[in-house]
Order: sequence, then C-alpha cells, then structure tokens
Amino acid sequence: MTYAAYFNERRDNQLNELQEWLSIPSISALSEHKPDMVRAANWLADTLTRAGLEHVEVHTTAGHPIVYADYLHAPGKPTILVYGHYDVQPVDPLNLWSTPPFEPTIREGKLYARGATDDKGQLFLHIKAVEALLQQEHTLPVNIKFCIEGEEEVSSPNLPAFLDANREKLAADAVVISDSSLLEEGKPSICTGLRGLCSLEVAVHTANTDLHSGLFGGGVPNALHALVSLLATLHDEQGRITVEGFYDGVPALSAMIREELAKQNPDEERLRDSLGLESLYGEQGYSFAERTGARPTLELNGVYGGFQGEGTKTVIPKEAHAKITCRLVGQQQPQQVLDAIIRHLESRIQAGATLKITPGEKAPAFDADPSNPFLQLAADAYEQVYGARAIFTKDGGSIPIVEAFSRILAAPVVLMGFGLPDENLHAPNEHFNLQNFDKGLLTIVEFLKRAAETS
Repeated sequence: MTYAAYFNERRDNQLNELQEWLSIPSISALSEHKPDMVRAANWLADTLTRAGLEHVEVHTTAGHPIVYADYLHAPGKPTILVYGHYDVQPVDPLNLWSTPPFEPTIREGKLYARGATDDKGQLFLHIKAVEALLQQEHTLPVNIKFCIEGEEEVSSPNLPAFLDANREKLAADAVVISDSSLLEEGKPSICTGLRGLCSLEVAVHTANTDLHSGLFGGGVPNALHALVSLLATLHDEQGRITVEGFYDGVPALSAMIREELAKQNPDEERLRDSLGLESLYGEQGYSFAERTGARPTLELNGVYGGFQGEGTKTVIPKEAHAKITCRLVGQQQPQQVLDAIIRHLESRIQAGATLKITPGEKAPAFDADPSNPFLQLAADAYEQVYGARAIFTKDGGSIPIVEAFSRILAAPVVLMGFGLPDENLHAPNEHFNLQNFDKGLLTIVEFLKRAAETS
C-alpha cells in the first residue's frame, strides 16, 4: 500500500485522535490548568506508545512535564530528534472565537482549535508518520527520539537544564522541529535563521515633582524632552543604528542568502498599501526581506510620560519612560549589545536629567547552514510532495529554545513547518489547513527515508 493510500484510509481516525488531544486545555501560563498539562502529557505518552515508540517517559520538572520516547533499531543510520510542545496560548478574548477553542471543529477544510497549528497539530504529524513507517515497513529507516515539552509558550524555563543534563540520552545527528509555517499556500520554506533578542526599559527623571509650565517652563529640564532627544540619537537618517559596537558580530549577507531571501519575492508596494503606509522604512541598502529576517534592529515599543488625559494640562513632567527591544543576528551577544546601548545612553543624557536603565530579556540568535545535508534533504522531501522545493529563509522572530538545541546538542536544526502564516496562532480562531495535514504526513515520511542516505 502506498503511503498516500495508507494515510487516506486512516484520515478520519487520525483527525478524531488529534481532536481528542486538542480538547485538553493545556494552557501553560495559567496555574489553574496544571492538571490539564499533566493530562495532555500523559495523553501524548500513551499515543507515542500506541504508535510503537519505546522507552516512553514523562519527566517531572519544576514546571510542566517533558515527554521522551525513542525507537533506536537502525544501527549505522542517523538519529533524528523531534522536538515540539504540547502547551498552548491562553484563549482570550473568548468572544472572538467562532466556536469554542477546546471544542475542535472542522470547517471548509480547516481544523479550528487552540493548538491546532501551534503546535499540537504539527507535532502530531511526526507521531503518525513514524507510526505509518512502523506499520508499513515494521522498522524505521533512521533512529528516532522525541523530546516534547509543555512550557514553550512561557519561554521554556526548564528545558535547557533538561537538555544539558541529558546530552547523551538526547544526542542526535539532527533536530527536526515543526513549529513554523510555509511562506504561503503551496510554497514551502525552511528557516535557517531566527533573530535573537534583548530588551531594556529606560527611565528619565528630573525634578522631584511635576512643575507648572508657566512658572517653570524654559528654566528647568523637561523629562520628556530629555528622553525623546536621547532616543533620537539611536538611529541616523539612513535607518542605521548609531550605537558604537552594536554591529559587532553581524555577518555580511552572502550571495546565497540574498538569493534565497529574494525568492520570497515580497511585493513591497502591495505590503505598503495593505498597511496604509506612504512608504516602508528601514536600513538603506537592504530589501524588506533582508531587513526583517537577516539584519539586527533596535525598536521603541513604548514611550510614555507626563499628562495622558483628555484636554490640556500645562505641566512639565518629572519623569518619562521608554521600552526598547533589539532583534539580533549572527554572533551578536545580547549582554554586549545591552552594555553598548547603556553606554550610549549614559554618555548622552541631557544635563539636569538622571537615567535609570533596567535590562530585560536576553536570547542569542540561531543560524543554520542551508548547505547542511539534512536541510537539503528536507528541501528535497518538500519538493517530492508539494511539487515545489523549499526556499531557505531567515525569520525575524525569536525562538530561544531552537538556539539551545543547536548549541547544547551540537546538532543542526531543521525547521520543517506545515502551518500557514494566516492560521491565527496565538489569536482567536486558530486553525490548521488540512491540506497541509495530509501533505505534512507524506513529507515527513519522505524526509525520514531520505535522511537514511546521510549515513
């Protein structure tokens, strides 16, 4: 029986099984759902066992459980570690859901539920692909390990320590993650870079009280003036960040990367119009795809201070605040970037104003070599099933745990996503297009078969 026929014959049963898992409200961020987290982990462990996996274990952590399983009966063949997560985002605002988020519903070829695309639906594909190979071949072409956590949506606080403590147990030739998307329908992609992150909050203080602008205006420092003039020094007119040392560790874009990013072919005029903008903006000399995926940024996320109410209040504010985040690439080190920004700000603060800086999140960037054999075989597998070879992309977002897998296990990470960008992950009416459910199963089977060729 072909694999297409195998999956078609079992499609309804497999979708019913997935809907059962999706009905468990495994929201990691809310303490009242802790019992649901345990239930979701145990459901996963039972499903892995029924699929034919061995050494299935549910590991307790200081937070939510980590589930492990393997099937290691392919001597001399590569070992593939599959990572995913069974936790989901909160569902608010509930009134914007067309159907209840934990009552999975299929409408117009799409499966609606919280976690449908992020990440239960995509992870489920790997379990069923392995099950199919065992049913059809009675063995696997490669060795397989699963490491599934329940805290990805709360920044994976316990997983890095688990990886570090279990390096030998989790050792693999490649890590495969399906927690991303195709570029668009029928256009697969493999992400070869995720930007890192660092953040800080800035507070400027002047007098010990707000002051009347008629009595004191022009004679005392204004916290808002001091802040906005300080923030204005962070970029030049060409969109380049002016912080000394900020670009240390930023690689030049190779011809291959620029060629791959150009294949995304974003229509910048259409994008501009859809956003209601007169023009796009960014660092000169780079395309939109390059700016948003392969170049670092420094963005103001919030600036506030002084009177915010209706009408006018003639006040000179005593304090003003800003929130800043940076997306990092290449070998930029989050702490070094923070230190450079702090030096820049402290050296330019206006006379009469004082500065308080509070550092926040820190996460290094992730980069993969698209010429790696496992990434190339993944692109081939997509082409076999989708009829279009996957494009190698850079993603502007940050998924810190991906870098942790790459660094701690010293293995290439293959980001094989089967979602679509418009599937409302983290938003009401999250869904998974079942066309990619079907093609995803076949693509993973194809990849695992091809991966055996790297031995």
